Amino acid sequence: MGETILPRRMFLWSMAVIYLAAFVSLYVQIPGLYGNDGLLPARWQLRYSGKSLGELLLSSPTLLWLGPQLGVDTHTAMELLCLVGAALSLAATLVEALRDSVVFFCLWALYLSMYQVGQVFLYFQWDNLLLEAGFLCILVAPLTLIRGSRGVREHDRVTFWLLRWLLFRLMFASGVVKLTSRCPTWWGLTALTYHYETQCLPTSLAWFAHQLPVWWQKLSVVATFVIEIDVPLLFFSPVRRLRLGAFYLQVFLQVLIILTGNYNFFNLLTLALCLSLLDDQHVRFWLRKADTNSSNDSKLWSWLCYPLELAVWSLIIFGSIVCFDLKPNATKDGISSRTAFTYHEFNQVLKSVTIPSVWIAVLSLTWEMVAAMFRCACVSGFLKRFWGTVQWTVFATAAAAMFTISLVPFTYIEYDSNARLWPGVRRAYDLVDRYQLVNSYGLFRRMTGVGGRPEVVIEGSNDGVSWTEIEFMYKPGNLSAPPAAVTPHQPRLDWQMWFAALGDQTQVPWFTSLMYRLLQGKRDVIELIQTDVSRYPFHQQPPAYLRAHRYRYWFTEPKADGSYPQRWWRRVYDEEFYPTVHLGSTFLESMLNQYGLKDKSPPRRMSNTTVAQAVRWVRSQARGVPTQILIWTLIACSATLCLLQVLQNRRKHPERTPLTREAAGNSYTEKVPEGSADHSGKSDEQHTTEEEEEEEEEEEEEGEEEEEGDGGGSEDEVEEGKGEEKDTVADDEED
Repeated sequence: MGETILPRRMFLWSMAVIYLAAFVSLYVQIPGLYGNDGLLPARWQLRYSGKSLGELLLSSPTLLWLGPQLGVDTHTAMELLCLVGAALSLAATLVEALRDSVVFFCLWALYLSMYQVGQVFLYFQWDNLLLEAGFLCILVAPLTLIRGSRGVREHDRVTFWLLRWLLFRLMFASGVVKLTSRCPTWWGLTALTYHYETQCLPTSLAWFAHQLPVWWQKLSVVATFVIEIDVPLLFFSPVRRLRLGAFYLQVFLQVLIILTGNYNFFNLLTLALCLSLLDDQHVRFWLRKADTNSSNDSKLWSWLCYPLELAVWSLIIFGSIVCFDLKPNATKDGISSRTAFTYHEFNQVLKSVTIPSVWIAVLSLTWEMVAAMFRCACVSGFLKRFWGTVQWTVFATAAAAMFTISLVPFTYIEYDSNARLWPGVRRAYDLVDRYQLVNSYGLFRRMTGVGGRPEVVIEGSNDGVSWTEIEFMYKPGNLSAPPAAVTPHQPRLDWQMWFAALGDQTQVPWFTSLMYRLLQGKRDVIELIQTDVSRYPFHQQPPAYLRAHRYRYWFTEPKADGSYPQRWWRRVYDEEFYPTVHLGSTFLESMLNQYGLKDKSPPRRMSNTTVAQAVRWVRSQARGVPTQILIWTLIACSATLCLLQVLQNRRKHPERTPLTREAAGNSYTEKVPEGSADHSGKSDEQHTTEEEEEEEEEEEEEGEEEEEGDGGGSEDEVEEGKGEEKDTVADDEED
């Protein structure tokens, strides 16, 4: 695989943006979810039992233990940590020097602190994925703040490989669990005929996708299986164009999910992980930049790979046709499909593939380690070579350790493979499990709502006779309201309302707390339902009575003449979900006591320290602003500033014409040994010097401008940089 300098920069910038969205989204919801008057107060999770701070951190690794030292309660401490995380991530999007291991460690520790007390509202797979990817950022990012340089390190490709392994585990497991769950809709290829209307928060485009013919929906399921199960095996291919093909297929799937469903930052995070499949050469192709590393040998290898690539794609297509019995259906003007294999046959294939896929990953990682070790050995100067070898040893060991412990959650998809793991690996996994360093994944395991989308509707009344429905901002309720687009924000109460509708109210204790807080008229909880409190039907006076019913929802159908209906949804009554209650009612009090939802001790008095007052002031400024608008405003502002930095950098380093670049480059690009330079003909040390010369370099696109602006520099210019010892091309040729 070629150099990955530019994809690495793109990934780190993307992670800063995703952290920004995650922290801001959570910050807005903290009072209603975890405040003293929230649904599940976070202070209940922290029990100060006289232990030392170190013992408390070991028992529950969260920075919220520091709240008393700062003079703030748990609720205020959570808001403070979220604000610090949002500020750090925003700064990292703007300043490349802050996309640093230390900064990403702080972001990871801050989000882990939230996760430890988040309870059911933070127990989503994308929260685990963000923590795992965020920890890998610590290994991938440079140590700019400590080392003072953003230069390329010999081990960078080793740590960057871990992102590819995480992407493989995520996609492969998500595809496999759909079949191992024995869900009849996935096996019958009819899952997508239900998915668009039964997913948690569909978008408006989901209504249109739902109207597509059944044969197309079944073919889409087949494509999903191919992209999630077959294509991920190409992530480790030594053939570059196979990896690029896998990249575009993954991007295609994620974009379709984003267009038809609101899955917060999950799909954006998956797209960021897909950058691990790219190299500098392809990023330069996107930017229409010439690739000067086109030797006859590379062209010959490229032509020799064409038959192999054709054979691989032909095998995938042929296997799909055979496994799903794809054939034209003349009577229905489409393509018929069915699952042509049994569960037992699939399980046997899975057993024969799981362990070999691990060994393929081992070979791929070993290749990256050996290549990095060779680059360390080729560094000029004893001290630099020694320091590079030490770094390689540390990071290669860390990469091997991360890969090893990740085998435990990965092999959950196949019992026999998991049972064959060495017990020492399990013990190592158990030691780090609380830190969410590695996790198991498996999205859309079973399709819910086959008999209609279950939806809980809360109703309030002041007299117990006339009832008014309480409409949520995002989840379906009002039949005429179009589905909202809220990505990358995650309204966590709306999500949990979707899960609550799938079972009984006894399975969701927090729902009793929701009814209790609404009867009390707690503003923080009301803002989870409607940011604009004036749209809440009982904003002037809390309801005297509350009840909840379950309905079955379906998307409406186009009219016979092809015109669109006035309503987006239709529904029928199902059953009572929660009986009529009022403050002091026997049923409500018994449920509160049963689930321990009543305060056993009064909360601490509101602190008036400077920190607490500052946190409350920020809250007063953000109150009432729709979260998705707030997030997109921050992202748009940071992206605009980054673009201005790119334009400013263009004026500082005007682009050379191809003729000028070729003339300047001929002095050192001729006869460079293969493997000693990247695709633009520059050695690793020259890259290091160029990066050190631009201390305020912008994000990945700006980094690419650096490559363009300095790409034609001579050896003398390189040797003058910062007085460090540099390798000239002549030295490389002598080696």
